[in-house]
Amino acid sequence: MEDKRFYGRRKGKPIKESRQKLLDGLLPKVQITCPEEGSIDLKNSFGITPREVWLEIGFGGGEHVAEIAQKYPDIGIIGAEPFLNGVASLLAHLNGSHMKEAKTCDLSPDRVDNVRIWPDDIRILFPHFPDNSFERIFILYPDPWPKARHAERRFVNGRNIPELARLLTPRGAVYVATDVQDYADWAVEQMDISGLFRQVHPNTALPPPDWIPTRYEKKGLAAGRKPTYLIFEKKLKK
Repeated sequence: MEDKRFYGRRKGKPIKESRQKLLDGLLPKVQITCPEEGSIDLKNSFGITPREVWLEIGFGGGEHVAEIAQKYPDIGIIGAEPFLNGVASLLAHLNGSHMKEAKTCDLSPDRVDNVRIWPDDIRILFPHFPDNSFERIFILYPDPWPKARHAERRFVNGRNIPELARLLTPRGAVYVATDVQDYADWAVEQMDISGLFRQVHPNTALPPPDWIPTRYEKKGLAAGRKPTYLIFEKKLKK
């Protein structure tokens, strides 16, 4: 039987009242729903008709989702994060209140409605996404699960990789960033074993040209940790 237990945190320190209001008032407006059966109609899931749809798995504080959504207003972004504090943080970014108190439960006026949030384990939605759903899938600074006996809990593993390949368009790519070398080596090994992807970013010490760093990445760089940037392109079927 496939193990789909979730091992990460669901909630951290108490959530501020203003952010709880966003969870109550804004999240229902931007949350993607899981159908009881059938597929999610991604093209009609946003307030825009997106040119492409991207997915970020485990968005942490949400600043990366928020920035790419603003940089690419014609792209639909789905962000998945089971950690409730992180969901509240992303909502504050979308609301424009991440540095101040929220006055409304709406999107910031300078934003288009191109973000959808899944506040749970993304694997629940996997069966409901059609083939070739996403042009890009981001897995940025995932939990490294450093103990050898926990290595199979890492998201980039033999169970999830075939689903990532199924969900990507023919030229789609998975973007992985980590400052744990063991995780980087693991990801390369697992992707190679799968035979479904090829690595296309040879200088892994340098971010891709259009890279937007996460808050965690900036803190890590300031502390002297060196990120590894990996891009795995889906192989075309012969």
